[in-house]
Amino acid sequence: MPLFLDLHDLPDGVTAAHVAKMHKADLDIEHEYGCRGLTYWCDEIRKTAFCLIEAPSKEALIELHENAHGAVPTRIIEVNDTIVESFLGRIEDPEKSKDDSLNIINDPAFRTLMILKIKNKSLRTKDITTLQAAIRGYTTAIKTLIAKYNGGLVRHETNLFLVSFASVSDGIHCATEIIQSHNIIVTPDLEFKIGMSAGIPVTNKDEIFEDTIRTSDCLSDISKGNFSITKAVNDLYESENQNKPIHSDSIVVVKSKDEEFLMSLMNITAKIWSHSITTVNDFEENLGYSKSKFYRTMMDLVGKSPNTYLRDYRLDKALALLRKQDTNISEIAYSTGFNSPAYFSKCFFKKYGIQPSSYIF
Repeated sequence: MPLFLDLHDLPDGVTAAHVAKMHKADLDIEHEYGCRGLTYWCDEIRKTAFCLIEAPSKEALIELHENAHGAVPTRIIEVNDTIVESFLGRIEDPEKSKDDSLNIINDPAFRTLMILKIKNKSLRTKDITTLQAAIRGYTTAIKTLIAKYNGGLVRHETNLFLVSFASVSDGIHCATEIIQSHNIIVTPDLEFKIGMSAGIPVTNKDEIFEDTIRTSDCLSDISKGNFSITKAVNDLYESENQNKPIHSDSIVVVKSKDEEFLMSLMNITAKIWSHSITTVNDFEENLGYSKSKFYRTMMDLVGKSPNTYLRDYRLDKALALLRKQDTNISEIAYSTGFNSPAYFSKCFFKKYGIQPSSYIF
């Protein structure tokens, strides 16, 4: 049976106790609608609640809520139980106290998400097995730190980690230690890029935490710093720590208007990067920036000129295709927006120090 996560916007004055009563009302009649309520989250501060329910359809879920307590969800998305547990830590009600008639769960579903990417600055390393061993070593250390700071590892690929934290402070401290664990002297050809943002699991998107993931991904991918956080994360950290600011030179706090620029840049890039006719002018026109303003903004926030940014973005995509080893150099060159295989090879060598035809990983 499908599993759904819904969002309820709570009116003023509604507390976790009220939501617990609504949850109990659902459980009392759920069998009439073929549903099974698993658990809920309540955030009194942000005035939101989320229900996790197995139901034959969204319509059945809505009917259950309407007849149990009348609170119709604002938004419903279909989810996977494993993913929900990875993000939110549970998929069932925690055991209630024997003395309580209600299972009051004052647990917000608001989470801080971290995306860590281990990127190749160069491929000149003579012994590729040494680089692979270093990545394995870092992976073990990173997983240890995630567990130390109560993080939920949602996804792990060779060079990418997606982690969920209930506490902003845990997320910041975990990420800071991960950055510190990178030995630049031993592995100069690798760099760690971390993006961190926070949000709720259900928005107007189809996937759980989709907006927050996209923001974290954007910061880890194109923001100037090695460890970038949104202003919202910074403010939440100070709130959790009695208004004490973050003391770390390694953290870049991205202002709200700058976050909007980076997200717009990422969205536009995703649409046009693979077309060989794409130029910097296309970015300027889509963003509504003059040539000089666009250049200054790129240097301030991304740390690269527009031309370098576009070329590096294409080369990163090409490198990912090379790792799959299921297509030839010419096909990769044209599919990633380069006008010719020769020019692609020249750009690839300039950035990574080897020819694409020599790359084995």
